[in-house]
Amino acid sequence: MEMTVGIHNYVTPKLRPNYKNSSFLKTQLPVGRKLSSCSSSTIKFPSFSHSRRNPLHSFIKCSVSEAEATDTATEKVELVRRNDIRNIAIVAHVDHGKTTLVDAMLKQAKVFRDNQVVEERIMDSNDLERERGITILSKNTSITYKDTKMNIIDTPGHSDFGGEVERVLNMVEGILLVVDSVEGPMPQTRFVLKKALEFGHAVVVVVNKIDRPSARPEFVINSTFELFIELNASDEQCDFQAVYASGIKGMAGLSPDNLADDLGPLFETIIRCIPGPRVKKDGSLQMLVTSTEYDEHKGRIAIGRLHAGILNRGMDVRICTPDDACRFGKVSELFVFEKFSRAPAESVEAGDICAVCGVGDVQIGETIADKADGKPLPTISVEEPTVKMAFSINTSPFVGREGKYVTSRNLRDRLYRELERNLAMKVEDGETADAFLVSGRGTLHLTILIENMRRENYEFMVGPPKVINKKVDDKVLEPYEIATVEVPEEHMGAVVELLGKRRGQMFDMQGVGSEGTTVLKYKIPTRGLLGLRNAILTASRGTAVLNTIFDSYGPWAGDMTTRDLGSLVAFEDGTSTSYALCSSQERGQLFIKPGVEVYKGQIVGIHQRSGDLALNVCKKKAATNVRSNKEVSVVLDTPLDYSLDDCIEYIQEDELVEVTPKSVRMLKNPKMNKKGR
Repeated sequence: MEMTVGIHNYVTPKLRPNYKNSSFLKTQLPVGRKLSSCSSSTIKFPSFSHSRRNPLHSFIKCSVSEAEATDTATEKVELVRRNDIRNIAIVAHVDHGKTTLVDAMLKQAKVFRDNQVVEERIMDSNDLERERGITILSKNTSITYKDTKMNIIDTPGHSDFGGEVERVLNMVEGILLVVDSVEGPMPQTRFVLKKALEFGHAVVVVVNKIDRPSARPEFVINSTFELFIELNASDEQCDFQAVYASGIKGMAGLSPDNLADDLGPLFETIIRCIPGPRVKKDGSLQMLVTSTEYDEHKGRIAIGRLHAGILNRGMDVRICTPDDACRFGKVSELFVFEKFSRAPAESVEAGDICAVCGVGDVQIGETIADKADGKPLPTISVEEPTVKMAFSINTSPFVGREGKYVTSRNLRDRLYRELERNLAMKVEDGETADAFLVSGRGTLHLTILIENMRRENYEFMVGPPKVINKKVDDKVLEPYEIATVEVPEEHMGAVVELLGKRRGQMFDMQGVGSEGTTVLKYKIPTRGLLGLRNAILTASRGTAVLNTIFDSYGPWAGDMTTRDLGSLVAFEDGTSTSYALCSSQERGQLFIKPGVEVYKGQIVGIHQRSGDLALNVCKKKAATNVRSNKEVSVVLDTPLDYSLDDCIEYIQEDELVEVTPKSVRMLKNPKMNKKGR
């Protein structure tokens, strides 16, 4: 094959290029693909980059042989678009209303009976999700609208669970980008949109909570469009359809002033703007496993989208890994997602999302393929973790009182089992046999794991969170994050001072809505964010909202102090008394109340000055034979009630958190205290 290439640069006009009606758009071929519609002849066609800043027209002369053209034509015929299915993911920043919108979609698609009792945020089925009011795990469901099946994936909005979003984007062709009608695009909005655009997915922007009094839809749409341009979206992606909705009322419309009584306009937009899956219907079986679940009766269940071929129940398959190591298995049961449950199926065609039982050792990222000539699909890649914590066995005097699993073998098995479904997490063996280093996307990511293990009757200790640094050309680089703080104007000074102490650099400040709220945007080292949430709430009297997202690695910002006050430490083992606590509370704020068992080295409060102070909180009043005329009443302050998240934020380098099913205690690290002596 002969090929001659000539490239002509030209100066582009500043106006936005409109390629939509260009006659050559239909004949455009990706660079590097063979031509299928030409015989031995010379063809000229332009090829351009989708980047709006640097379009380039290339004029290529090529001569292609008949044989190559025929082969490629055969390959091209295999890709068929299914119009009876839409696979979509709903992505957004935390608290922008994804799960509430999915609730409304399920109700209006008649998934539930009219007399059925349905809880709020039904997709948040996990106990921890309901307690915290956030989505932690991605979940699948489906609805049927006008003979079109819509597979919907609800995703987490918190940046610490970004790995869940990256994982499911392999399964879909389009996304619903939900944006709050007041706040507009937020840090996590940028992250999930960037990932979706990299996959080339179609995007429908849903401006949610349009019924809020201070809604500003025009600003939100303009901000979202600017975000598309910043992320180098193609012209087709920038020309997105906007839908205005109120998820809680179940209403939507194509203009903010004209909402329909239901979500019909949203369903119609999904069918019109998001394409069906392009699949090799007659090709060899290929299914990429993007999620796994466990059932006590069925064992491990692999969930993924069928990219090619047909999968039948009872079929023998090959499990392929990217490194060409293959093994064989058999599909015992097959399910598809119908309404709010899994429905058994005899066969599934390419393009649909299904759940497979029987392949017990399958891992996320592996391919279930045809037994005869199966080939692996590209594996799933997620971004690297930025924070690590040390997990170790419980060595406190109270070990084994509350937990069932206390040995290093139990701890090791549980941590490595977490890696099977949590792609964004890493586990390494520590310096000793009973310690492990666990790395994740952020403190919340690791705290959720700790809380789940605690509820499973594990007992262990964790150290303070530390950032994961990199060394490039003998220079230490540390992770930086973009922090967005919404704070009322009267508390802005205290928040700005706090972020400045933690090496944060402000790059944007603007007023939001009519509530007198200011949005501050900072680039700040991840180190500076450890323990920041509680400090900001204290500085703003509980009114500030902090959101963060990983940005990049940058130069080491220097030393910083994240805590000014020391700890109050128990002097001896025993039970706390009112008499001892009355004098102890003059030294600072206490964590304990009378009648609580404590041990030597346990942290019982916050010292009012820097440096630690040892206290005897178990001292009893001396009994004398002198009769008192009146009883002395002891008035004690209400102790601080620290949650697991608060404790992990509070501790420093020489401190640990003891985690048991019923208690969370803090203590000084006995190993570090010995080194200090």
